[in-house]
Amino acid sequence: MNRRTAGAVADGGFKIALGVAYLACAAPLARLLGTPIWLMAVAGVVLLVGGGVELAYTGSRSMRLYTRLMVGYDSGWVLAALAGLLAARWGGGVGGEVWMGYQVVAQGGFAVVLVVGGPRRQGPG
Repeated sequence: MNRRTAGAVADGGFKIALGVAYLACAAPLARLLGTPIWLMAVAGVVLLVGGGVELAYTGSRSMRLYTRLMVGYDSGWVLAALAGLLAARWGGGVGGEVWMGYQVVAQGGFAVVLVVGGPRRQGPG
């Protein structure tokens, strides 16, 4: 297993763990972030399924595609977190919803690209 493959496996595993945490702690996390419980639960399910899709396709999709998807997702995650923080700081009540909503939409898109549109893996990398 090369470094990129290990990174893709770790990313998928982390998202599964995060999804489980969101589901197990939906009520307290929803209170903390000011989001509806249903949004926490949906985010948990999407991350759980999306992480599983990432793991399932690790051996058959291009690591170049995985790397681009992970960089794009993580960059957007940081920007969504900053936007949520700014909204919360300025007194808006949507900061947590922005951040959680991003995770639902972006992880769903990530998984869809892997399932329907990703190039097949050619060789070891």
